[in-house]
Amino acid sequence: MTPHILCIVGKKRSGKTTFMEKLLPELQKLGLSVGAVKHDAHSFEIDHEGKDSWRLKQAGAETVVVSSPERVAMIRTVKQEQTLEELAEDLFRDQDLVLAEGYFNSQHPKIEVYRREAHDRPLCDRGNQGERKLIAMVTDRGVDADVPKFGLDDAHEVAAHVARKYFGWVNSGMWATHD
Repeated sequence: MTPHILCIVGKKRSGKTTFMEKLLPELQKLGLSVGAVKHDAHSFEIDHEGKDSWRLKQAGAETVVVSSPERVAMIRTVKQEQTLEELAEDLFRDQDLVLAEGYFNSQHPKIEVYRREAHDRPLCDRGNQGERKLIAMVTDRGVDADVPKFGLDDAHEVAAHVARKYFGWVNSGMWATHD
């Protein structure tokens, strides 16, 4: 089964990662299995020169996996960037939900994190909230939005909103349906 995908969007330095750090454990408290994807518009390197995995990649392996009793890491060469759907199907199929930081232009539902200190205006203004599939705003300032608004420290309430919207969770904490 492919998990639900929910994008956490916002301008640079808006607090997306910080909010995701708060949201993840709240979603898990509700019984959801949650994965995370961090979008990087640039190339990145997690393998380091001289390490065995780096040496195997340099020798020509298209995919290298490092496995231990606690973690598995994969370094794979791709011909083009994978879509969120491909990543979810390939890497997160055993999860209920994937939180994706970034992916503003995707067609997946979004929660925007907006801090007044970082920017004058939110990324999703009132005119494009519907087309952007915005389901909530997390902010430190009143914004003109047609979606529920939450404070920067309201991760528990945001988790409940997500659970109700996508997993049939009801206020008593019981699941109505869980696909």
